[in-house]
Amino acid sequence: MSHLPPLAQPAPGAAAPIAPATVSPAPIGVPPAPAARRERGRSAPIWLFAILVVLLIALVAYILTFLGVVASVVGMVLALIPLAGVLVAVRLVDRWEPEPARLVVFAVAWGAIAAVAIALGVDILLEFLVPAGANDAARDAFSSVVQAPLVEEFAKGLGVFLVFVFARRAFDGPVDGVVYGALVGAGFAFTENILYFATSLIEGGPAETAFTFFLRGILSPFAHVMFTAVTGYAIGLAARRGATVGQAAGAGVLGALGGALLHALWNGSAVFADFFHLYVVLQIPLFIGFVVSIVALRREEARLTRARLGEYAAAGWFTPLEVDLLATPAGRRRALAWARTLPGDRTREMRVFIREATSLAAARQRTWTGRDPESVRDEHTALARTTSARAALLRP
Repeated sequence: MSHLPPLAQPAPGAAAPIAPATVSPAPIGVPPAPAARRERGRSAPIWLFAILVVLLIALVAYILTFLGVVASVVGMVLALIPLAGVLVAVRLVDRWEPEPARLVVFAVAWGAIAAVAIALGVDILLEFLVPAGANDAARDAFSSVVQAPLVEEFAKGLGVFLVFVFARRAFDGPVDGVVYGALVGAGFAFTENILYFATSLIEGGPAETAFTFFLRGILSPFAHVMFTAVTGYAIGLAARRGATVGQAAGAGVLGALGGALLHALWNGSAVFADFFHLYVVLQIPLFIGFVVSIVALRREEARLTRARLGEYAAAGWFTPLEVDLLATPAGRRRALAWARTLPGDRTREMRVFIREATSLAAARQRTWTGRDPESVRDEHTALARTTSARAALLRP
């Protein structure tokens, strides 16, 4: 077993041997697996979506009651702008091995609905237990720098943890954790922005709304994304090591504390210091560091894909050139460009081949770490589907 760099850190294990390939693999027409079996361990249960629907109804009623229809609609339209930008950025991070669409929807919905509902519920409860008094300034500072970071990051982190619990087979490592954390954070920021933009419109009119949009929609659309991505990274690292639910929960708590610290630093810069000065000297470098970390994680994911497909190449299922084309960003670009020159433009077939080969590598990695008892079956299915995709691409 080769030595792995620190970013990988998989649990040691012995993967099943790969059967040698035939000289020229033929298409085998593998039908899709039954939906229930295919989605087992790769999707959030329907009852969680039902809870989100109930919370959504209550949250919409709360917003409309206290902010009104016009301000709420204006706030939502403005909040969609940074949300769209963040989702595009997350998609770029996730395009190596895209997460299941149902989990993407769940992660965004958890952040936008459940995490906001939890934060609002705690805030209302504390207001009831500690009525307003002479120390309102100290109370506001505590709420902004201590209460909000802790409550919000643990509420958002719970969503990432639930993805791990119910969809562990779609939670392969740190990149997946960062993606799920970013999606939850994006959803939370969307609803929070509706509240901020609508309140600004009511209290200060268009001028204050524009200033609030500049602060939250232009300067800091990725703030919540970064905070919750820390939790996601911690849980993702635990997932790659084959963590149990309890171990992942412990990692999630540590990650949420890290995210809360960044969150408190962000809020504190507005409460106790010159926000714009700290934004330049601290927040921008933090964001740059976040982007560099994402790039490093993506490279590690590509390295693991290359290593696992290389094992299949050694058994004759791929040529070394195919591994280069399938497992490197530059190779994929060359492969797609070449596919466009084939009769009938076979870009779609090449995309399917790349996707299935990446799924094969991911299943092989899970088998290699020994953390997924169903990964061997997934590996066999993925190999068959990859073979079929390859044959469709190279048809006469």
